[in-house]
Amino acid sequence: MRSMLLAAAAAFALASGSAPALADMRPAAEVLKGTSEQDGLLPVHVSPSDGRILVELPKAGADGLMASLIHIATVETGLGSAPIGIDRALNGGAQIVNFRRIGGKVVAEIENNRFRATGAPQAEQDSVASSFAGSTIWTGDIAAETASGGVIVDLSSFLTRDALGLAGAMKNEGGYRLSSDLSVADSNFVKVFPKNIELRGRLTFTSDDPGVEIRNIAPDPGHVTINVRHSFLALPEPGYTPRRYDPRAGSFGTQVVDFGAPLGQPVVYELANRFRLEKTDPAADRSPVKNPITFYIDDAAPEPVRQALYDGVSWWTDAFDAAGLVDAFRVEILPADADPLDARYNTVNWVNRATRGWSYGQAATDPRTGEIISAAVLLGSLRVRQDLLIFEALVGANLTGTGDPNDPITAALARIRQLGAHEVGHAIGLAHNFAGSMGGRQSVMDYPAPRISLTDGRPDITDAYGVGVGAWDRFAIDWLYGADTEAEAAETMQARLAGDLRFVSDADSRGNAAAQPLGSLWDDGADPVAELDRMMTVRRAALDRFGPGAIAAGQPVSQLRRAFVPIWLLHRYQVEAAVKLLGGVDYSYALNGDGMEAATPVPASAQRAALDALLGTLSNEALTVPAGALPYLSAGYPGSNDRQTAIEIMPTLGGAVFDPLAAAEIGALVALEPMFDPARLARLDLQHGAEGRVPSALETVDAVLASTFAFPGRDEAAEARQRRIATVSALALARTALGDAASPALAAMLQDRLATLADELSAARGDSEQARWSRGFADLLRDRDRLMAATKDREALPEIPPGMPIGSE
Repeated sequence: MRSMLLAAAAAFALASGSAPALADMRPAAEVLKGTSEQDGLLPVHVSPSDGRILVELPKAGADGLMASLIHIATVETGLGSAPIGIDRALNGGAQIVNFRRIGGKVVAEIENNRFRATGAPQAEQDSVASSFAGSTIWTGDIAAETASGGVIVDLSSFLTRDALGLAGAMKNEGGYRLSSDLSVADSNFVKVFPKNIELRGRLTFTSDDPGVEIRNIAPDPGHVTINVRHSFLALPEPGYTPRRYDPRAGSFGTQVVDFGAPLGQPVVYELANRFRLEKTDPAADRSPVKNPITFYIDDAAPEPVRQALYDGVSWWTDAFDAAGLVDAFRVEILPADADPLDARYNTVNWVNRATRGWSYGQAATDPRTGEIISAAVLLGSLRVRQDLLIFEALVGANLTGTGDPNDPITAALARIRQLGAHEVGHAIGLAHNFAGSMGGRQSVMDYPAPRISLTDGRPDITDAYGVGVGAWDRFAIDWLYGADTEAEAAETMQARLAGDLRFVSDADSRGNAAAQPLGSLWDDGADPVAELDRMMTVRRAALDRFGPGAIAAGQPVSQLRRAFVPIWLLHRYQVEAAVKLLGGVDYSYALNGDGMEAATPVPASAQRAALDALLGTLSNEALTVPAGALPYLSAGYPGSNDRQTAIEIMPTLGGAVFDPLAAAEIGALVALEPMFDPARLARLDLQHGAEGRVPSALETVDAVLASTFAFPGRDEAAEARQRRIATVSALALARTALGDAASPALAAMLQDRLATLADELSAARGDSEQARWSRGFADLLRDRDRLMAATKDREALPEIPPGMPIGSE
């Protein structure tokens, strides 16, 4: 293969000949005639007649290198679709782009900074550099040479590339492709400053078969135009001291593969991502800093949301102050004439979409060191309105705007403060900590559930959210920024390990298979089982009073179907927290020798308590829609389709007719899906083998089937509901038994249990609805092909409506 590559390279060299000569080039003055110049990081000339954007690059060195710049590509005008995720202010991270002269062309290539040989002799560094591929992303013809030996190149085609892979993001919406004829560099937008350049490309993507998401948004769905900002920044000044990433610290890291590492030291490690903060008095425990971190709140955010964001983001001031960094973190409102996407600003952007979606905190880092050089936060504008919808459904829309202690707006703004602090936490280098709720609001880097209590039997949201950063957040800032040296950072970590702060990352908190009992999203309380029981009581109280008062007077009554969903599923995230006790394992991100090395299964008593609580959520009573609510859940609406409503409600019985039995199925699946996860069942068997008091997989399955197949009798409505609960219970089990994720041993055991269930059901006698269903369902369970099809049928196993923000996080 190697000889083939070399032969091909030689053939190409002979075929291509030498690079174009420059003798025939026009003089620089002629090329620049009629252009306007902006001088700064690099001189940029704009030709209004033909729209060219010409950049002067300095004289090349011996290796052809003319300039090394940080490049950040950012979505300037979003698509507006939460599921697709092409949002205004979303960027692709920072890369170092080298502009190199090769003959008559300028080549732009991304440096591969991940692989290196730190401190090694030059020959060793060169060996590493030549061992791993770079990425050439653009070439352009040299238009002219300058008197100083530099060159002039038209950067327009650099700006009209699909630098962010937007076509790929829209591939499931009709196979969009970039149209070169409809894409241009925007010569009307050129900003040049001493340390950065801001340019824009207008990209148009076309499709012959647009998908439903884009048809809901674009005026011509076959043509989607998105502006992309290109920011070029000078490389950071020398003097930054990287910090080695510690998996126990809750930060983000930049991975390095360092072939210069001494023998006995790891080749692969990470550098923690953080801003550069330097004390004016390095010897002082407390000192102001030379260049404070400043975040600007987008003035597009409306009041009173803007003030809430300002207040929440400002919480970080206390954490930096506690770390001895005085006035190191500041918050300001973005001036009206400032550009929120200018890379010089760290901006909290207010972003609109057609449906609610995630918010993001992004940090663009120097890939060599992990230094954060620019940050952008995206806050979805519909999040606060979804919170308001939930709070109005809990306490009544009549309290909105009244100033009452339970005013839904007060609670929604409290959530916005939390959200602002949370996303800026990401932007300054902090990862999620989904153990934050276990210790009593220890971290804004958790996803906080609203704390809902009952006062005189009615939901109370006066303590929905906490105020200020938590103990974990202060530790994380102290470790990341307050410690001046690696030794001081180690001391800070040792103090944390001696206390009760815990950290659980994204990867160990998400998904039905998650095993870490301390890490959950949108949960509350130190005891997941006790909190689930409490939440079921709150849910029942909220359901019993649900009715027209859940929405504002004058609103279409059909909106009650949307408001009902988060109340019906109010317990869903506490179920996820409790189910992690089943087959759960408490483990940390230990370093050898820190005393945290051993993982510990959840005690059998706690697992059994969780099982009992989860079975309670599957009871017929828990899955009964209150009779008082039913008359109000079938109102129609003849107007245009509102997609954000259409994707949020539960299936109907045709038209607007609400289906309480489908609601029962969905409520049951909230617990059934994570309980029957194959990895969870496998862990239960593993733990049962070591400790017999832990429920085995089969005991857990039997307990679920015994509960969901316990028919009440004599109550036809309750019996019909139980049949639907039983059906989805068995189908959820079959999905695990027949799926690819279960081990052969587990699959065989579960399939045998389903066969036994079929035998039990087939013994039913008589012609009652119950008997006929039993025999018919037994036939389905015995027919593998039909059963497999049923497990994939969203009519048989309906999708649970979205609870978290929609789209990819």
